[in-house]
Amino acid sequence: MFFLVLFVTLFAAAQGTDSITKEWVRNHYDKREVKVMMRDGVHLHTVIYEPKDRTVRHPIIMQRSCYSSAPYGEAYMELERPAWREFTRNSYIFVFQDVRGKNMSEGTFTDVRPFVEGKKKPKFNKKGEIAKANPSAPVDEASDTYDTAEWLIRNTNSNGNIGVFGISYPGFYSTMAGMSGHPAVKAVSPQAPVTDWFRGDDAHHNGALFLLDMFSFQYWFEYRNTPAFHNARYGGTMPKVEPSPADIVRSDVYTDYLKRGAVKNFTALFGDSVQGWNDVVNHPNLDQWWEDRNVLNHCQNSTAAVMVVGGLFDAEDCYGAFATYKQLWKDAKNRDVFLVEGPWSHGGWGRGARPFFGHVYFGPEQASDYYLTQIEYPFFAYYLEGKGEKPAAVRVYDSGSCRWNVYSERWPIKSDKTPYWLTEDGLLVHQVKKVMRPLTYVSDPARPVPFKGEPTTYRPTEYMLDDQRFAATRPDVLVFDSPVLTDTLQLAGEVEAELEVSISTTDADFIVKLIDVFPADFVYPDSLYADGFRDDRYPMGGYQMLVRGEVMRGKYRNSLSNPEPFVPNEKTTVKFRLPDVAHTFLPGHRLMVQVQSTWFPLVDRNPQRFCNIYECNDSDFQTATITVHPASKIWLPVVKH
Repeated sequence: MFFLVLFVTLFAAAQGTDSITKEWVRNHYDKREVKVMMRDGVHLHTVIYEPKDRTVRHPIIMQRSCYSSAPYGEAYMELERPAWREFTRNSYIFVFQDVRGKNMSEGTFTDVRPFVEGKKKPKFNKKGEIAKANPSAPVDEASDTYDTAEWLIRNTNSNGNIGVFGISYPGFYSTMAGMSGHPAVKAVSPQAPVTDWFRGDDAHHNGALFLLDMFSFQYWFEYRNTPAFHNARYGGTMPKVEPSPADIVRSDVYTDYLKRGAVKNFTALFGDSVQGWNDVVNHPNLDQWWEDRNVLNHCQNSTAAVMVVGGLFDAEDCYGAFATYKQLWKDAKNRDVFLVEGPWSHGGWGRGARPFFGHVYFGPEQASDYYLTQIEYPFFAYYLEGKGEKPAAVRVYDSGSCRWNVYSERWPIKSDKTPYWLTEDGLLVHQVKKVMRPLTYVSDPARPVPFKGEPTTYRPTEYMLDDQRFAATRPDVLVFDSPVLTDTLQLAGEVEAELEVSISTTDADFIVKLIDVFPADFVYPDSLYADGFRDDRYPMGGYQMLVRGEVMRGKYRNSLSNPEPFVPNEKTTVKFRLPDVAHTFLPGHRLMVQVQSTWFPLVDRNPQRFCNIYECNDSDFQTATITVHPASKIWLPVVKH
């Protein structure tokens, strides 16, 4: 009951009579829109909201985006909403910028524009403007940040300190801002940052195409937020380009994507009109094109203080946050590198989190502006204003015990990689004391395992911790259970799957899911529903909560760059890592692992023959008999107490 009272108090404080309103923003801020020239002569549309009070100098908080710096013209950004409120309350200067080739900025847009090593700084005049543009000057998002920063400190009433943050693609731009090398860029916060589109973010996971996300995203991204679309929209004519990904969903994504068939049939819908999609299918393996866009290859150039933020249940860039933090901690010139990971979906921390995520309750702090007021703003205040204390090195929410853990050292914290064996009788055990036999299932691409139990017309964020009971009943999903736990089992760090398999064909996917099975009699208190936290009473007894799931495209088991076919029926090791977890399995719960070979249409279907999947035909798909041998295990990062 204490936590319920605390939640009501915090929620009321966050939602109540706050002095920062639309009218307050209008009365205290001036808005202007300018075109800032980059070193190659390209002008970027930049929107500045500056406090009317010029008696003191203010820090700058900036967001660079490929989506939009709208609203344009006389309308104001909602600086009173939770994502901006603390900065507004403390009179920050806000800067929003359209990156090159998007919305009102000039130039050509490039997906995850590669970082250029060894760039020379241009000369600026006394007004902070490029003294002489060089159309052939090498540019990247870091250089665009540098040139913008130089203009801003000369043309605003700033205190000379700039912070940059953003979520998802703007998270990538934030990482790049930290690599700009401009002395005014003191602190950056890449949040759910796009990092590596082949190994783990958005487009692929371990080489497997995330079809449902990328087909919808690339269409939307290619046509909207471009200068042509922007001009047409604000000119009163809304362009409509066919086909829209939504047009192929008549029933639900599972049914309609399955009818569409092979990936090449999706490509045919676009023709040559969607460059981003074509880039994906034209680079089926990890090659230099992908490596050029891998942020992790350039972290040694980061000079700003960095706070990486991620969601433990981020359906898009869960990998990116952990990977960016680890590489920065290892390579960055400035070791002021911090990590925050909460029980959030993609960007959930910026929208004001909720006590429930899906059917799982995470507590009252998640319904307040806890992150925004107690973590994010204090980070920037320390580096841009000299206020407060240096942030804690690591703040990670434990999604099993439902509490924040604060660590003074780097992540992951110390743990013991402990093997849990996948046994023939379905028991997941720490030590094997008997001879085991292999287990077999048939994977049929014509009847793939769905990623959700109920029909859906889109990819919901909740699948990241959804109930897996629907999958456990299928004959093409192997289920391994631990006995009921009598003590806590805390995990912190990467999970690693090590499967000994043989398959009847030349390729297959392997999906491994780590699951927390709730007690059979588990229920949430009626008060959580009575107070409007949820309006449904999902049967939580026996709930199989997905803690982490990941796919490995089999042909990439030894190298993402050089795929290899399986030798039919020959025993082969498939070893891969799942993104980090921070989860405690409580007494009375059970630990479960599920192994399967399809996860549709989240992941495109493997035809289960060795080929370029982006070019295969519908006739190439075939069933495969998958055998999981006794040496198979999952390595868990167990924290010893």
